[in-house]
Amino acid sequence: MAKNSAFGEYLQARRKLVRPEDVELPSYGRRRVPGLRREEVAGLAGISVDYYVRLEQGKDHHPSPQVLDALARALRLDPPSTVHLHRLAQPVLQAVASPAPAGVAEGLSYLLVTLAHVPAFVQDRYMNVLAANPLAVALSPRNEPGTNVLRAAFLDPAERELYEDWEHVMEDATAGLRAAVGERINDPQLEALVIELSERSTYFRQLWGRHDVRPKVAGKRLLHHPVVGELELFHEKLAVTGTDGQLLVIHHAEPGSASERALERLARTLPGTA
Repeated sequence: MAKNSAFGEYLQARRKLVRPEDVELPSYGRRRVPGLRREEVAGLAGISVDYYVRLEQGKDHHPSPQVLDALARALRLDPPSTVHLHRLAQPVLQAVASPAPAGVAEGLSYLLVTLAHVPAFVQDRYMNVLAANPLAVALSPRNEPGTNVLRAAFLDPAERELYEDWEHVMEDATAGLRAAVGERINDPQLEALVIELSERSTYFRQLWGRHDVRPKVAGKRLLHHPVVGELELFHEKLAVTGTDGQLLVIHHAEPGSASERALERLARTLPGTA
């Protein structure tokens, strides 16, 4: 039976992020490698060291839900990371063929037009932009249909200037990609994207190696736009039902705020706008 390498890699990555003091264990001075030792994780989870080593090596394909939950507690995993652990532990992890590029439903295209006063676009689970309204592209060229948001965010120097907290935004984006693809660890489209970004961005390679998992959620960002200046925008990420992981992403400002007025000025720069 083939090894479940993704499951083992996840255990190793998360083990290295837990310090002995995080779990009330003595550190016994400086360690050669960061994080917990295998025997420490095994002890915290209540399993044998030999069995834990087999799990890290991907040789056991049937860990029970109880063992997985014990490992999650030992590694201090949050709920999304625990769900990810369970998904990676599924007995069968077959290669997944990337689906044909999905289009955007007609009604959703009309909705983007209706939302002309706020930046809005649709992306797939790999963060490829499928459709966008003009104001979204005016906010950032990376929102242009056909662009991969994650690739542009890591590789385009202009994106560093756009976000006040670029590094934190990249942390969330990388963890969000892992959450979006879930157990599809053998997906050729995902693999190609990860290989490219790992080769071209040291920071992405570091973040991807952490195996952080955080579903994409709403929030607020401070942006420095080259045309209209400072923007404090909320972002909503709404799942599009009946699709393979599409999200409708909307940026909007607090009503009556300076940021709302700045968005209005940006909208007036669009072609055909008086």
